[in-house]
Amino acid sequence: MIIAAADGSALGNPGPAGWAWYVGDDCWAAGGWKHATNNQAELTAVLELLRATAHVDDELHIQCDSQYVINAVTKWMAGWKRKGWRKADGKPVMNVELLQALDAELVGRRYRFEWVKGHIGHAMNEAADERARAVAEAFRRGAAVIPSGPGWTRGGAVEPRVDEIAVAEVSDEVEPMEIPPPLEPADAVSDDAALFSLDELPEEWHAITLDLSTEEYDRLVVRARAEGVSPEEFLRGLI
Repeated sequence: MIIAAADGSALGNPGPAGWAWYVGDDCWAAGGWKHATNNQAELTAVLELLRATAHVDDELHIQCDSQYVINAVTKWMAGWKRKGWRKADGKPVMNVELLQALDAELVGRRYRFEWVKGHIGHAMNEAADERARAVAEAFRRGAAVIPSGPGWTRGGAVEPRVDEIAVAEVSDEVEPMEIPPPLEPADAVSDDAALFSLDELPEEWHAITLDLSTEEYDRLVVRARAEGVSPEEFLRGLI
């Protein structure tokens, strides 16, 4: 059984937002947007956890402090689907694209939810909340979201994917959820030894020396290759 915590955070609700799932310090992921609601962040945390573990056959035990998410998946979703993703009053279901994506990911999965009260010192919930809030804070400051986590590191790896949900349904008073655009592609460097070569720079460029631990460097290389660029291009895009 995989035991994982999933949590979301929206500063201002709606506002700068982040999501995170957490299995251990070596196995977690986080992301977010410039503007989203707390419910969107909570739903996305569970969705990304399901996607990260899609290749694993173990039962998934999801610890979640959002009763909205748990009830949406376990109590309300079947009725919404029968009614064409509309509520009992006939109004469209909020966050329908995220809910439909969750519904698709749950097909054939063995899972169960455990509600945990947030902000009372529950170790895994706190770890997920801390990472989700860090992303939201980064978007509020306009800072780079680093690190975004090692991703799934147990029982095999999965290929990096691009989130297909660009806009979630929100109320009339809330702006659509925004997914930050990817970095511009650049030619990847084939020789790892030359990844940080800054020889023969144009006169208007400035060379910067950056000290990284082995773990930080490895994480940088993974993220750069996922974007199809060299680590130096990835860093330059962040700056």
